[in-house]
Amino acid sequence: MGTIQRHLLLLLSLLLHLNPSLSYSLKNCTVDYSEGGSADIVLNCLHGDLAAVPHDIPRDVSSVDLSNNLIGQINRKDFGFFSKLRLLFLDSNKIAHVDGGSFIGLAALSTLGMRANELTSLTGNLFQGLSNLTTLDIGQNKIQFIDASAFQFLTSLQTVMLDLNQIQQVSDIQPILQLPHLQNLSIGQNQFHSFQTKDLLLNISSSLKVLNVAYSELEIFSITTPIFPHLQLIDISHGSLKWDIPDKTLLKNITQLYFNFISLPFKDMQKVLQSLDSLMHLTLNYMEKSIKKGLLDIVCKIPTLKKLDLSCNSFPKISAKLVNCSQLTELDLSSTLMTEVFPGSIQSMKRLRYLNLQDNMLSKVPDDIRGLSSLEILDLSSNYVIELGCGDFLNTTRLTELNLSNNRIAKLDSCAFENLEDLKVLDLSNNLLLTFGGAFKTGLQKLEFLHLSKNFVSVLEKGDFEALGSVKYLDVVLDNIKRVTKKAFDGMNNLETLNVKLPLQFEIDFSGLHQLKSLTEHFNTDDRGDHCGFPLDVPTYIYRAMKNLEEFTAVNVFVSAPDPTTFVPNLKIKNVTIQQTDLTEFDPFLFRLIPNLRSLDLSRNKLRSLDFLAQANLSVLSWLKLSENKLTVINETVFRSLPALTYLDLLGNPFTCDCSNSGFIQWVISNNQTQVVNAYQYTCSFPLAKQGSKLLDFDIQSCWMDVNFLCFISSTCLVVLTLLTSFIYHFLRWQLTYGFYLFLAFLYDSKKRKKEAPHCYDAFISYNVRDEAWVYQEMLPVLEGEQGWRLCLHHRDFQPGKPIIENITDAIYSCRKTICVISRHYLQSEWCSREIQMASFRLFDEQKDVLILLFLEDIPAHQLSPYYRMRKLVKRRTYLSWTQAGGHKGVFWQNVRRALETRDAPNETTDLLTGPPGRFPRMQTS
Repeated sequence: MGTIQRHLLLLLSLLLHLNPSLSYSLKNCTVDYSEGGSADIVLNCLHGDLAAVPHDIPRDVSSVDLSNNLIGQINRKDFGFFSKLRLLFLDSNKIAHVDGGSFIGLAALSTLGMRANELTSLTGNLFQGLSNLTTLDIGQNKIQFIDASAFQFLTSLQTVMLDLNQIQQVSDIQPILQLPHLQNLSIGQNQFHSFQTKDLLLNISSSLKVLNVAYSELEIFSITTPIFPHLQLIDISHGSLKWDIPDKTLLKNITQLYFNFISLPFKDMQKVLQSLDSLMHLTLNYMEKSIKKGLLDIVCKIPTLKKLDLSCNSFPKISAKLVNCSQLTELDLSSTLMTEVFPGSIQSMKRLRYLNLQDNMLSKVPDDIRGLSSLEILDLSSNYVIELGCGDFLNTTRLTELNLSNNRIAKLDSCAFENLEDLKVLDLSNNLLLTFGGAFKTGLQKLEFLHLSKNFVSVLEKGDFEALGSVKYLDVVLDNIKRVTKKAFDGMNNLETLNVKLPLQFEIDFSGLHQLKSLTEHFNTDDRGDHCGFPLDVPTYIYRAMKNLEEFTAVNVFVSAPDPTTFVPNLKIKNVTIQQTDLTEFDPFLFRLIPNLRSLDLSRNKLRSLDFLAQANLSVLSWLKLSENKLTVINETVFRSLPALTYLDLLGNPFTCDCSNSGFIQWVISNNQTQVVNAYQYTCSFPLAKQGSKLLDFDIQSCWMDVNFLCFISSTCLVVLTLLTSFIYHFLRWQLTYGFYLFLAFLYDSKKRKKEAPHCYDAFISYNVRDEAWVYQEMLPVLEGEQGWRLCLHHRDFQPGKPIIENITDAIYSCRKTICVISRHYLQSEWCSREIQMASFRLFDEQKDVLILLFLEDIPAHQLSPYYRMRKLVKRRTYLSWTQAGGHKGVFWQNVRRALETRDAPNETTDLLTGPPGRFPRMQTS
């Protein structure tokens, strides 16, 4: 029985594997779905300890990430034909070999990542079939050899990452440079020590735009031939080299240069910078020595320069060197350990639109900021700013984004932002504010995003945000919040997203937030995660004004299940998250009136049963998270009430590994719609003997063995019985019927023999009703009228009310003879057939001449074959034929008389029915 079960399960798994639309509970993988109209399927197998490519990847997947696993090689059968696969990542594995043509079925693939593996060569047909590939990353391997035809199939390739390999000569990359659409090439950190275009024997100009040779330890970088007419960016970071470009027209299109950690002699560096007439973006990271020597004086004289990146230089007074860089539009001074911006150093940059001062040691907003009237984006995050005054942003009226997060701001003047009329994004999170100081009561008319989380404000009062009528996003998750007044959010008529932490005492009124689409609520907790103070009782009326609410999140807000009418007015809700609440008992009506609910997260709520799912009317729910509850046994039938469910997370529940979960385990493995995420990581908590083992490793066959065996036997018997019944009915029904009546005749004969009853009639006439006229007109006048025989006829002598079969049996056995008047109608009659069957049984059983066959029609022997018994009788006995009597009817009736007069001995029947020669033809014998 076990073998049969295994074969059935194997067949089922094969059928499931061939289904191209499955969503799976993949081992060590998860499936994500994009929310766009394309409904793309993204397979994530990061850090899955996979030794090979999984064979249950959905056929219609669009992205597969198998990075950070233990895959050693790629076989030709691994990827087959994935017609929709566009992104494939195999980074950080142990791949040393790839079969030729392994990617031939990935015609739609646009990005292939095989970084950080152990490839040593690129063979000629390695990339066969990838005609639509645009990005290839094979960096950080051990590649030493590249076949000349390795890239012949990659006709659409634009970006190649070949850095961190063991390429010996720059000429080895020549097949790559011949690609017709190549734009970006990274070949840094290989084993060639010079990059000279004279070594590249190209007959055509390359379309290359970006060349990265960073960290290559090049001894010489030489461009002496016009093979890169479209080159725009060169990254030559980290190295000590000789720059050899005698004709600066060869770099006429260079707009970006990354010169990071370069040990180039100062004069050579000056020569390089002065040769780039189109340079617009320059990066000089880790260049402190050159900056001290006056490098910035040279840089600031480049008239075309617009963007300068000086981050990561650890030079506190770097800004003092920037006085002459008035042409800049973007300046990055992050991570330079600045304690102040040198006065006047950036004030002259009247075109500056972006300034990054992140991760420094500034204790205040630099004074030079006030003069930057063109500034649009300012990043002052991760500094030591302690207060904001009225003049800090006095003239920066064009500022649209201001990041002041992760500072030490404790004081905020009411006029700090009043001049920022165009500001759209303001981040003040993670500071030391105790109050907002009225800063949001004026100005900021165009502000849309406001981040205030992780401050120390304890009270939100009416009017705190009254000027923020244009704000769409507000984050006020304040850890020290003690009180929120009823009108705290008055004036925020366009607010769409609100993240708020509720205090023990609150009078929140959301009645004015008609446009709110997303609400996230938290409640103050102590270090243990428990409620601080008395349990919170949130009245449901506070949500009723939010008619447009689509997302609702409540973390540690409700002590017990919320009122079932909580979401009654909010018919547009799509996503609901309720966490850290005791939902051991709650009314399923809570979700019944949310017709559009698609995502539900009920993690960490002490749930012990999922029966509520069957009653909650969640017909469009596709995403369900129930992790870290108290679920031990799952009844898989509850998921039938969720026809749209595609994602289910039950991680962290104390599952019971016994037969009570066998149905759920089978459903997880075999269902063709819902992905049970991380199901192979679910562990057993009960019984103690299985604690710590994996739920899906439990042998469910041991639970189903007896039941399955009974089902197998029952179904097999039912099938065999059905087939046997059908066969018997179609081929043997008349034989069985004959046998049945033969058995009845046997019983009757035995009974009669014991009684030795006298015969009441001379003959029983067996005929078909359609031959009744002949019987009455021809037979009865002669046999009864002339010859005086006593005949038994069913219409005249059968006992009324008695079963017909008994009448027939009594008639046959109460007569000395039985005369069968045979015609085609007779042969087709069921009752006539039974009469002759009983008569023949009496003939063979008693061995007496009791049967007379009288044929009214000539019936060939082959037409008697369906009537097996009749043909057998005709073959063994002589019979009378009315059709051959012709004009000698008297002779015919005389022969019938002779037959009736004969005694019962069987040896007297030999020639008894033979007529006189010459007067009547001899009776037919078959």
